[in-house]
Amino acid sequence: MMEHLGGPESPDKLESRQRRYQAEGSGQYRIVDAHGQSVGYVGYWERSMKEGEVWEVGWAVLTPFQGRGYATTAMNLLLDVIRSDDPRPVHAFPSVDNAASNAVCRKLGFENLGAFDFEYPPGHPIRCNDWYLELTAKQ
Repeated sequence: MMEHLGGPESPDKLESRQRRYQAEGSGQYRIVDAHGQSVGYVGYWERSMKEGEVWEVGWAVLTPFQGRGYATTAMNLLLDVIRSDDPRPVHAFPSVDNAASNAVCRKLGFENLGAFDFEYPPGHPIRCNDWYLELTAKQ
């Protein structure tokens, strides 16, 4: 599942990151199937960019559940949450090699601003696409 993000992480690293997300006030949501089984997550958090404060979004779906539309459906719902709460610009940064995540962005109407080099986790360089979506409040 972490193939495009530096490889597997230890349980301690996962717990540490979850505590940090909660302390920072990021919105993290489990994706569940029709039977209530967790199949992944979606989330958003603040990020400072040259255009100002934006939301960064991300998602992950467990390998056995990939290719079933869970990420696209969950991200669509998450964008509604963000739109209702604080509709500022949204960016997603999937690896250029992650065809599935880039397809999610395309399906949701994000605009690809191009590729750039990024470190995630720190010390692990990856080439990412910068996908952008301008959110406006629902009328």
